[in-house]
Amino acid sequence: MARFLDLPAAISEFVKNGETIAMEGFTHLIPFAAGHEIIRQELRDLIAIRLTPDLIYDQMIGAGCIKKLIFSWGGNPGVGSLHRFRDAYQNSWPQKLEIEEHTHAGLTNRYVAGASGLPFAVMRGYLGSDLFHNTSGVKKINSPFNNEVLTAVAAINPDVTIIHAQQSDKLGNIMMWGITGVAKEAVFAAKKVIVTVEEIVDRFSPKFNSIIIPNTQINAIALEPKGAWPSYASGYYERDNSAYIAWDEIAKDRESFLKWLELKVMSIKNSDRNK
Repeated sequence: MARFLDLPAAISEFVKNGETIAMEGFTHLIPFAAGHEIIRQELRDLIAIRLTPDLIYDQMIGAGCIKKLIFSWGGNPGVGSLHRFRDAYQNSWPQKLEIEEHTHAGLTNRYVAGASGLPFAVMRGYLGSDLFHNTSGVKKINSPFNNEVLTAVAAINPDVTIIHAQQSDKLGNIMMWGITGVAKEAVFAAKKVIVTVEEIVDRFSPKFNSIIIPNTQINAIALEPKGAWPSYASGYYERDNSAYIAWDEIAKDRESFLKWLELKVMSIKNSDRNK
């Protein structure tokens, strides 16, 4: 059953060194506030899962939080590379980074299998690509009904999933709408769940394409207005494109990154992070 906690308390209680974490949000509702709190608490040796590791994981990698990245695409959307990701993988700064690359469909199916309580999912994919030979958790499987060779992808069950959503009601149920990506699947696959929200309401007014996640799936809810900035939250604020453009220059150089880290993350509270 969901408990209402402030974000530092939620991260401290439910995220531990060495755990596997999933922080989802597909261009939208990306849990940046939670990522920054993980950095502030100096958590280490995390195995981090995300379909699209963009700025949030670039920042966490540069801060030394992540030892392994499981992903299906990486970059600064519409801008270019992730420089802290590249520096960690190529030069082991600030530490060595292990990677495990999947397709979007493959990683999504891993979440679906985990959420369904199954050991693996079956799909068409990977065959004919280098990913099949270089990615763990992917095997050929023969169809029991014909001669087709298919792909099995191992279930993934994060120790903790963290998402951002628009609303929680006072009972701890969550409603989100717009582009929700694999947030629901990542929640149902996880052992523990933290949700940051824009606001807490008495009751929901369902929106187009909305989904509701019951409080029985959630461990902690933290009220964090603008908790997805600089990504966007439909109905609340737009994507801050200037922040994504600025990040390219900030992250290129280790010194400028470390200055940003101290100024914008380590020395401030979440409530002040966008000022």
